[in-house]
Amino acid sequence: MAKKVSKNSRVGQRAANAGSGRDFVKVVKSVKDPASGKYTYKELMIHKDKVKEFFAKK
Repeated sequence: MAKKVSKNSRVGQRAANAGSGRDFVKVVKSVKDPASGKYTYKELMIHKDKVKEFFAKK
């Protein structure tokens, strides 16, 4: 039977993996073309701390 990992151990592992891919999220923004009126979608993988900045830009 496997040993259970304590909560404190998992918190320490999270700090060690601070630069991992779990800090990135995929965002999708719809952009309307002024000439034709059609929508296109812009998809990016950005850091989760910069999501609000991405959606604030026009």
